[in-house]
Formats: sequence, structure tokens, C-alpha cells
Amino acid sequence: MPKISVAATRAPKPVLKPADPRFSCGPVKKYPGWDWDKLRDAPLSRTHRAGAAVARIKEALERTHALLELPEDYRVAMLPGSDTGAMEAAMWSLLGQRGVDVFSWDVFGNRWTHDARDELKLDDLRIFQTAPGVLPDIGQYDGKRDAVFTLNGTAAGVWIPGYDWIDADREGLTICDATSAAFAVDIDWSKIDVLTFSWQKCLGGEAQHGMLIMGPRAIERLNSYKPAWPVPGLLQLHAGDKANMGIYEGSTLNTPSLMCVEDYLAACKWASKVGGLPALVARREANFAALDDWVRGCAWADYLCEVPEHRSPVSVTLKFTDPAVTGADTDTQWALTKAITALLERENAGLDINMHRASVPGIRIWCGPTVERDDLAALGPWLDWAYGEALDAL
Repeated sequence: MPKISVAATRAPKPVLKPADPRFSCGPVKKYPGWDWDKLRDAPLSRTHRAGAAVARIKEALERTHALLELPEDYRVAMLPGSDTGAMEAAMWSLLGQRGVDVFSWDVFGNRWTHDARDELKLDDLRIFQTAPGVLPDIGQYDGKRDAVFTLNGTAAGVWIPGYDWIDADREGLTICDATSAAFAVDIDWSKIDVLTFSWQKCLGGEAQHGMLIMGPRAIERLNSYKPAWPVPGLLQLHAGDKANMGIYEGSTLNTPSLMCVEDYLAACKWASKVGGLPALVARREANFAALDDWVRGCAWADYLCEVPEHRSPVSVTLKFTDPAVTGADTDTQWALTKAITALLERENAGLDINMHRASVPGIRIWCGPTVERDDLAALGPWLDWAYGEALDAL
């Protein structure tokens, strides 16, 4: 790779480090003040069908409902398999009645595309798929059809900034993967029929559990339609030919981790204490503003998404823009990414900010509500230093 002068790229080594260097996009940083003692009351070594365990699970569902400010007739369930399990349960159990539009620009959206096209083999399927960093033309959505989409693309740094493209009087269902958006952005529930997320994202919970939110139109679909294909037990939202309503009351499709449930409850309690959803969104906005200040002055990196309105303010993805780097082959650019992240990890100044392997070379930084603004402000100078050191070493 062509070298550029050290004077033009080498930044001084900073003195001030982030108080917490964890900026992973998933699992994400625990909320401020978290410690193991928060889990002391977990009903461990109990069956998940015991009264105390069911009460904890129901509390998790109820706190989710309250924190996300859901309409009264929306229901919440806990499913296995993280966001993937919740999303695939919705797709396997709900799709097939009418045509489906899938919008994909991210590795996880591509997974839903694969499911719809190659696993469910839907007959009437339209796919709107773009490269990382580019939002598909969501205006192509037909309200007579079902829609499957990701609200915030974790690996591509692109989000859907509004809901005007969804018809209020739509006939189809909208099925939304919001694992990197729930608790970090405002959601217009009048435009969402099904929404899924996992605990490991915005509230910093532990992995393996998925949350499914079902609006009344989705419940009615379950009560009036059952797909022809076989549905694995872990993805079945039906009980016989009707909706399985037990899962919205604390029953689960498999054995959950009660330690993880307790951890999620602690995160929900923290979120309520700091001011609920408005406070969480405000924290995310302040975090993104701090990182954006650095990006605007950066000479070697910029947002992967070139349309400002489409740039994710939660999972921020940055590509290399230095001509000395962009002119190199992809393997060399990935080597630079690896070198930058290794330097930051060695200094304990920034952990796990490497780009997703299915995206493009660059860095990816989480700005969700559990991260502190001052830590993101302190990270910028370390990124400049690590870039100069890594570039000079290649």
C-alpha cells in the first residue's frame, strides 16, 4: 500500500482515555452502574414454570411494554434464539397469506431475504436489496402486501428515519427487525404490526433471548391463517389453529435463563429511573453528536452511508477515505482495520470497533443509550492516533 508522510497522518498519543472503552455494536456495554450484585435476587435453580420465575418473566414483558410506550392492545413475548429467533418465528408463522416485500441493505436484512426466498420459498415475493451503506427505495412498498424490513442496519450504518412510507390503512402486516433501534429511537407504533429485538443491544442485556411485540392485526392473522409449511417448535406462534396467547403471559417455548431475565429486568429498571424512553433517546442523540463532531473533522474516515438522513445514529459505520488507503486492495484495508483495533485494545482505549466481516473495511462504533457521551468524545483522538500508527506500520 502506498505510504503517505508520517507528518500528515501521525497524531500525538492522547493522555485522556475513555472511562469505559467498550463500544461494541453487540453485545453492547452494560448500563452505567451495573454490577453483579444486581442479579442477587434471581430465582436460580428454579423451574421456569415456578411462580417466582413466571412472575419475573411477566415483569420483563410488562416493563418492556411500559418502557417502549406500546399501545394497550399490543402484546409482548419472550422467545429463544435472540432477535433471529423472534424474527424467524414471526416470518415462519405469519407469512404466506399474501405477497411480501422485503427491504434489505444489511447482513441481517439479507438473512430475512434468504429466509423468504430460499427457505420459505414464497411465491409472491419482491426483494429490494442494496449494498451496505445504501437504503433501498422503501417508497416501492405496496400496502396491500406484507413488509419485512430492518429499522436500523447494525452492520451497514443505515437506518429508516421515518414511517411516512407505510400506509396507515395498509392491508398487509409490517414486520420490523428493530434489534438495534428499540429503546434508542422513536417508533410510530401505528405503522408497526410486528417488532423484534434482543436484549444484547440497546439496553446491554445478555444474549440468546429474543423479544416479540405483536399488534392486534398480527394476532388476528394468527387466528385466521396458518401457513402450509411445517414450522419448528421453537418458532411456532400458534397453539393448534389459533394464536398461542400463553406466551404473552409468561409462558415460554423453551427454558429461558432466569439469570439473563434478572439482568434484563435490572436494565429496564435503570432505564425507567433515568427517565424512560425519552431519556434513552436523548442519551443516544448526545452520544451520536459527540462522535459526529469528531467525524466531521476527520481527514481519513467518513460515514459509509453518503445520505445524511439515512445514516444510523446508533450503530455508526465509517469507511476509509484517505486516497492512500482507498487505492489499496481490500485485504490491505482489512489489515488496516485489524491493526487499528488491535492498537486500541492494547491501550484499553477502545474495544471491539472493527467493522462487521460482511460489510466493508472500516470501523463501527456503538452510540446507544448505555454508552456515555464523554467516552465517545475521548475516543476520537485515540482513533486518530491508532490510524497513524497502523498506517505507518503497514
